[in-house]
Amino acid sequence: MKNVLITGTTSGIGKAFAEKFADEGYDLILVARDEQKLKQQQAALQETYRVAVKYIVQDLTQENAASLIMADIDKWKVAIDILVNNAGFNECGFFVDTSLDRELEMISMHIRFATELTKRILVHMKENGYGRILNVGSTGSFIPSPTDAVYSATKAYIMFFSNALCGELSKTGVKVTTLCPGATETEFAVKANIKNTMLFKIAVMSPEKVVRIAYRGMMKGRRLVIPGIYNKLLVAFSKVMPVSITNRITIFMLKQPKIR
Repeated sequence: MKNVLITGTTSGIGKAFAEKFADEGYDLILVARDEQKLKQQQAALQETYRVAVKYIVQDLTQENAASLIMADIDKWKVAIDILVNNAGFNECGFFVDTSLDRELEMISMHIRFATELTKRILVHMKENGYGRILNVGSTGSFIPSPTDAVYSATKAYIMFFSNALCGELSKTGVKVTTLCPGATETEFAVKANIKNTMLFKIAVMSPEKVVRIAYRGMMKGRRLVIPGIYNKLLVAFSKVMPVSITNRITIFMLKQPKIR
């Protein structure tokens, strides 16, 4: 039985990934910081799909998060065949007004933690001659985003990091995929206070659809998965439009509506 480790599993895209892999017969290791939700998720997945489910309670913004996760994996003597670096959050607004503490936590989770966990697990995947790593980026990976400056910068890192690994691992059995979704119907937008923006009024996808597309692409070893025609067009246009124009569009799409 193959084992999948997924971070940020208690809602949204991470939850949909857990259900998809369980439906495909994989055993799961779920990582999130809310133990009550993890226990409920573990019980539901085991009862519905009859797969083995372990969980690790961990705040991924902490400096030693990856080490603590690997300590549990080593203790269980489990080989990770698939890694899904999904956990993430957003702090949206003009940079001068946003919370520096939250932005530093975002950088820690999206960049430092994902890099360290990938490195630690990749070593074993390469030794075993097989592995799949999916790193969750964003359409913002392609677009410097005024009012979302730090978030889009961290997601650009994820994409460039993943692309480089693809080149390094081309002659191995390990494949790395970057998933770059656009607006998705999850708690992410509510927590980031962007649920009522124009971005979340157009072509919003369900997490289940995003994951179905991502799963197929990852298992085929594709380097990049952009789910949805709208998101593909958005990325394509961003590559040819001047930054001055994409800046104005981004500010408009993320602008909070006026309360009447």
